Amino acid sequence: MASEEELFASVDALLEEEPQLPPPAERARLREAAGVTQARLAQVLKTTTQSVKNWENGRSEPKSPRLEAYQRLLKGWAAKYRAPDLEPAAALPTGPQDTVHPDDFAAAPTGPAALAAPPAPATPAPRRPAPSQPSSPPRPVARQTNEPAADPRFPHGPLAVLDGHGSAYGVDGIVLDCPATTIPGLVEWTLTESGLGGQRLHRYGKDSDPLIVLTAAAAVKFGLPERLEDRRGLRLSADHPVVAQVTKAKWQLTQRGFGPWARIYRKAQGTQRQCVQLAILPWEALDERSWPGVADMEPADIARVLGVYAQRVITPRGSTAVSGLELMTALRPATKAVRDPATGNWVSGHNAGSLGSQPMDPAPPEATQEHPVVVNSGWKGGFLNEEAYQWVRPVDLLTAEECTLPYAVGLDLNTAFLAAAARLVVGLSAPDHFHAPAFNPKIPGSWLVDLSHVDLDPRLPSPFTPTGERPSGPAWYQTHTVAYAQELGYNVTPVEAYLRRETGAYLDPWHDRLKNAYVDTLADLGVTRELDDAEFLAAMEQHKQVDLAMAAVLAAIKATVKGGVGKLRERPQGRQYKEGDRWPALERPTWRPDIRAAVISKARVNMHRKLLNMARMTGLYPLAVLSDCVVYPSPGESPLAFLPYSASGKPQPGGFRLGSTPGLAKLEGVQSMAWAVDLMEQGYNPARHIKGGDAVLDEGE
Repeated sequence: MASEEELFASVDALLEEEPQLPPPAERARLREAAGVTQARLAQVLKTTTQSVKNWENGRSEPKSPRLEAYQRLLKGWAAKYRAPDLEPAAALPTGPQDTVHPDDFAAAPTGPAALAAPPAPATPAPRRPAPSQPSSPPRPVARQTNEPAADPRFPHGPLAVLDGHGSAYGVDGIVLDCPATTIPGLVEWTLTESGLGGQRLHRYGKDSDPLIVLTAAAAVKFGLPERLEDRRGLRLSADHPVVAQVTKAKWQLTQRGFGPWARIYRKAQGTQRQCVQLAILPWEALDERSWPGVADMEPADIARVLGVYAQRVITPRGSTAVSGLELMTALRPATKAVRDPATGNWVSGHNAGSLGSQPMDPAPPEATQEHPVVVNSGWKGGFLNEEAYQWVRPVDLLTAEECTLPYAVGLDLNTAFLAAAARLVVGLSAPDHFHAPAFNPKIPGSWLVDLSHVDLDPRLPSPFTPTGERPSGPAWYQTHTVAYAQELGYNVTPVEAYLRRETGAYLDPWHDRLKNAYVDTLADLGVTRELDDAEFLAAMEQHKQVDLAMAAVLAAIKATVKGGVGKLRERPQGRQYKEGDRWPALERPTWRPDIRAAVISKARVNMHRKLLNMARMTGLYPLAVLSDCVVYPSPGESPLAFLPYSASGKPQPGGFRLGSTPGLAKLEGVQSMAWAVDLMEQGYNPARHIKGGDAVLDEGE
């Protein structure tokens, strides 16, 4: 047995060994927490910035005497800046995205090193006050929101809008001097000097790449054409001089090429991503339907609109539909770093609750007719038809009393698809096939069942079909649709089903973030939860005029919801496509038509439940329904004339209620009852035009 003297001698020998430094990722975290740049640290330790980078990405270790000095500094910082109680960050990127091909980026390193984030620029870009120019009305008094605190690594925010004179307009009124004269120079400036970027939305995720928006004048300055000649491909030709500049500078473009939303990158260096997102305004990067009026705003106002959207939703990476899909994976990354018990090494592991990093084929009834699963199997068994309502009540079912009412009033449900996503349990694993299963409303999937025996009032649309017509025989339905038949008191006996064993509320964080963004933005426009119904209607009548910039943000949030859901079942595009071939969207884990069907099924069931409750409480029946808009005959011009209220004046639960949160209703429009009946007699849907000006609702995709 060793003596005390021998043990002490061994301990002393250990103490005299080379000092032990924390892991590379922790070194970077401590430096960033102290607000010290790599260049400043290199100056203090009498070494080079590249040496500090190497120490922080694990490529090399310092030697004495710098080793002891570096260790002393890190110990001092560790005492002041304790590490957050987090697991290691995602070991790999979150899988292929809509605007990025799987091969576009090298995999990030596994293990704790993945926690390291790109440092703030060593030399921040010069900034100056914004010049006086036309702008939107002043922002309302600041309120407490769920927006994250500013990240010191990105002092100038997530994005900038570049004019033709070298001024880059960022969030909160800052203006940076951008000396770049070429696209490669602009990318270099953005990554090394601008101080732009966004922090990750999930601890296993990745930071948002900086976004540079080019106005028409800036596009011309960088040698870009005013208009894309390739209107189908929406990209510059491969031999265009700007594309040649990018290639010569050893930068790469994603497979989508140099289009309205161009991504320029190099393979990741260790944990540091090198990627910049460009948005070209003259090429219609900001679609007028999703971003009304934004492309024509002054650069500072464009930066304000996009900056608020980035803070509340996500830094845009394409259309609002693309951003909606990106937000899902940003909030539910596919992978995380886990320790291999056999080797002790950090490896990439599945992040529970996510869709994983590999695409998954749907069950045949959940697919589209051109999908390889259908074509290759010769499937003839029918398909899910879970779509939003497009229903008009037969004119012969109108009563004389209804026809004598003076008005037709349209109610629109706020972001109905978003409301349906709340606490929505969906499948996370591959579908399994079952014959004659007992129905279980808690299992997400697709069921072949006959609901033609369900007999409901013909003055209401059937809850089982988008047309509102009664089913004529067995058909495929999503779980929520079948569960509603059971809720109405009818027996359901499935013939077969495709069900998923692993389930989860995948969309919950997506719902929560978008709900907060929607409610906060409406509040900025003067529409708050504290308003009573009359005040709410008055505020909604003029909210778009309160602040044009924030009204545009609100429109973009709504488009993000509907577009994101639509992207879950993106169809093939282009004349070259042949039925049975795979198309690019199928290569991402978020191509999930079953999740889209679940959202729409629940939204349609929610709508029918309210219609049924309204009929029971008030005796009123709708004239028409289109997606999330319903039209009722009314004795007055306001919804207050027919919505159910208790004796104390409180809205009755179960029916339509006015309010600013998702799932509650607002006034869509008012017309005369004679106008509505005339449209119905011609076979048109009054809900499509109730707004006036021949308005057409966005039906979701």
